[in-house]
Amino acid sequence: MAALADPEEVRAHLIGAAAAETSLTYSELLERLGYPFSRPRMRQLCVLLGEVDSIGAALGEPELAVLVVRQSDGLPGEGWWLGAARQYGYAGPWEGPEAKQFVAEVQALSFAFWTSRDGTVPPRDAG
Repeated sequence: MAALADPEEVRAHLIGAAAAETSLTYSELLERLGYPFSRPRMRQLCVLLGEVDSIGAALGEPELAVLVVRQSDGLPGEGWWLGAARQYGYAGPWEGPEAKQFVAEVQALSFAFWTSRDGTVPPRDAG
C-alpha cells in the first residue's frame, strides 16, 4: 500500500496548527492531505503521527500528535492514549473533563513552543 503522505508534510500541517493554537480533527487533517475521511486512512494517519512525533523528539520538540482529535469530543484517539499519554505518566480516564484538562495541558506545550517560532518549520538537521 502506498504511503498516505510524507511525514514532513503532515508535520508541517501540525506545526501550522500549533502555531495557530488550534487542534485539527482527523477529518480536517486528511482533507488537508487531499483525502476524504475513512477508517483505513485514519489508521494510516495514526502511523504517520507516530513518525511525526519521532522526528520532533529527535529535534527536541514537543509532540504534535496530541493536536489531532476526534470531532465528537475533541480528544485524541485510543492510540494516543496508549502511547503518548502513558509517557507522561497519565493513568486517568480517556474521556470526560479530566481527560480534556490533561490533553489541554499537553497541547499547551506544543502551542507555546511553536508560537514562539511563528510556525517556522526548521530543517531536519537543525539542532
